[in-house]
Amino acid sequence: MIPVQSLDPHAFVAHVRPLLEAKDLKALIAAVRGSYTADQILELLTGKCQDASKVAALTLSWIGCRECIPKLAERLQDPDTTVNQMVEHALWAIWFRLGNQQSNVAVCRGTQAINRQDFHTAIDYFTSAIEISPAFAEPYNQRAIAYYLIENYERCIADCQRALELMPCHFGACAGLGHCYAHLEQFNEALQWYRKAVVINPHLTQIRESIAELQARW
Repeated sequence: MIPVQSLDPHAFVAHVRPLLEAKDLKALIAAVRGSYTADQILELLTGKCQDASKVAALTLSWIGCRECIPKLAERLQDPDTTVNQMVEHALWAIWFRLGNQQSNVAVCRGTQAINRQDFHTAIDYFTSAIEISPAFAEPYNQRAIAYYLIENYERCIADCQRALELMPCHFGACAGLGHCYAHLEQFNEALQWYRKAVVINPHLTQIRESIAELQARW
């Protein structure tokens, strides 16, 4: 294996931060792809320089791919809340673009439908995305959210489970399972999935509160 050529973290930050702040996506992608490899950015993500870790996470939210997910998921454990938030954002951004162009558009339209509380239309869009890209985890997770919001917990559970089969580090799907089982008053199962969510992402404050509430009851 060819070793990754290490970057100067401070030089990387000085180069990339102005492009991030300008929100110039085309210039950012051109500059980063022309100067760095994904492996080099991932090395900065796990390095000792916190500023470089934050900028690397932000950069990966724009250019990261499936191969970046394992190291990003590991970085969710970072005790620095800001690093965690940026890594979480990068993961969500990558998860949403892992389909092809058609399925990504369908997922985007589905989330827009959820935002306007048109849940059945959202389900149709997510189902279309799944039909186009069956191995795309996020439409299953998003469809699970729509099913949850119309209180169809059985279908929500099925979609969360499928999302996790395709993306085992998907803490959102774990939390979704916890919510469903809590509503079904299957509290042991709810605790199990809430705990899995916080093992993956320890900074899920609301899920920790749900765990504490269930433990207080039982």
